[in-house]
Amino acid sequence: MSNLNRRELFSDTAKGMLLAGLGLSVTRDLGLAPAWAAEEPTRLTFGNMEPLVEFLAQTPAEKIIPACIAKIKAGTSVRSLVAAAALVNARAFGGEDYIGFHTLMALAPAWSMAYENGTSPQAALPVLKVLCRNANRLRDRGPGPDTLGPLPSIPVANEQGGGSVLRDAVRGKKLQQAEQLFAVYASQSPSYGIDALMEMVDDGAEVHRTVLVAKSLELSGFVGTGNAHSLLRQSVHYCVKSESQGNAQHCSELRKVVPSLLEKHRLLSALVGNRRMDDAWVTAFSKSVLGASPATAAEAVALALADGIHPDDIGEALALGSNHLVLRDRGRQGGAIQANKPAGSVHGDSTGVHSGDSTHAWRAIARAGNPRTLHSSLILAGYQLARDRSHGGADILTRDPVYFGAAAEAAKGISQDKLAAELTLAIKANDQAKSAALVARMGELKMDATIVKGILRKFATTEDGALHAEKYYRTACDDFDSTRKSMRWTHLAGLARVTASAYGFKAPGIEEATSILG
Repeated sequence: MSNLNRRELFSDTAKGMLLAGLGLSVTRDLGLAPAWAAEEPTRLTFGNMEPLVEFLAQTPAEKIIPACIAKIKAGTSVRSLVAAAALVNARAFGGEDYIGFHTLMALAPAWSMAYENGTSPQAALPVLKVLCRNANRLRDRGPGPDTLGPLPSIPVANEQGGGSVLRDAVRGKKLQQAEQLFAVYASQSPSYGIDALMEMVDDGAEVHRTVLVAKSLELSGFVGTGNAHSLLRQSVHYCVKSESQGNAQHCSELRKVVPSLLEKHRLLSALVGNRRMDDAWVTAFSKSVLGASPATAAEAVALALADGIHPDDIGEALALGSNHLVLRDRGRQGGAIQANKPAGSVHGDSTGVHSGDSTHAWRAIARAGNPRTLHSSLILAGYQLARDRSHGGADILTRDPVYFGAAAEAAKGISQDKLAAELTLAIKANDQAKSAALVARMGELKMDATIVKGILRKFATTEDGALHAEKYYRTACDDFDSTRKSMRWTHLAGLARVTASAYGFKAPGIEEATSILG
């Protein structure tokens, strides 16, 4: 994110919205349309970013890698390419295409990985990998109409009633009305922007629904205030489409539980708690949420918030719960096995990886909104964690992490100066238990975490990861950085397991990019 904080950015977004994005009648309602405007725009455009957006849109997929490298060498920043890719993706797919929105979700994490690579000749590889994925999906989609276009010229009242009106439009599957309402909310203030959006998103606890908001918020810092609305409105499309696919029945319990808890525990506008908790509380709370039913887990989080416990401590416990699932997953079996996700694998859309990404996203959203959004996001994170745990079987609560036993004993026999090299070999051997055990051992020895992250980042770059490599790398590293020292290394152990699982499926474009960069 840029130095502009998310709430300030969202507050300013509407002030810089382009006429091409909103339609004339809407911008007149918001007081943004110039007097000389006489015709509706025919396509969503992005101001001074449009040339770079069109470059990515028009460059054939088979030429995208050398073309982007040439742009970088000519002075275009990697960050600008990320911003343009986010906009071309949003315009084309609008949050309605599975591979499309997964690609958008990978952009900001890929830029972070590139930034961590410093000035290496191959620093841009993570971003080039995702740009290639984006170009391939645009090619597969073909030249059809954009999913996001200028909003139709339909007058909309300047709503001041909160996000429930937007939520109700989505429940009614009224996409056009929901789009118009969100544009109006986005023009008011953060409380009528991100918080109105989240009343809509809070109607469901599902990984893509949540991560799309979090990554769009993050990418808003790349595209600037004038274009942020185009990223965030994707969630309106996603939620309406989800509603049309039966989301209401799937989320019927949640839609009763969350509003009830917010009201019961006076969390709609309560002050944020500041009580810091010790290791024992974090461990116990994580286990209690994991072992509970989704509704009971949600209430446990609500009670903790009402008791004034700091949101960061609650979020830390929930992230450790998701990590518990990563380390104890039995791996794919039966019908879950696919060509790029073999038996025993845990990368891609596994329960643990999805849970980790969901919790990470809920925590990011919680930091961006008002007290209601903060509290509802953490309550939903608890609800979703407990529901994810139920998919892993009852014994996942008591199962040892994958690196216990023989793998842990073997790791203890390796000298400290050889652990990093052994980790690389274990990943290449797809040895999930050994990879996790080696990282856990490096944590016990208080080794430099940047060494471990560097190894894992390299493989998150070169391997396809079934659409999740970049995103989960960022999740695990952020969770490591935001977790107390006594517990943080389990996050990197989980990432090592997922990395070993994903090895052997090279990402399209990576060899070409590596060859050109040298």
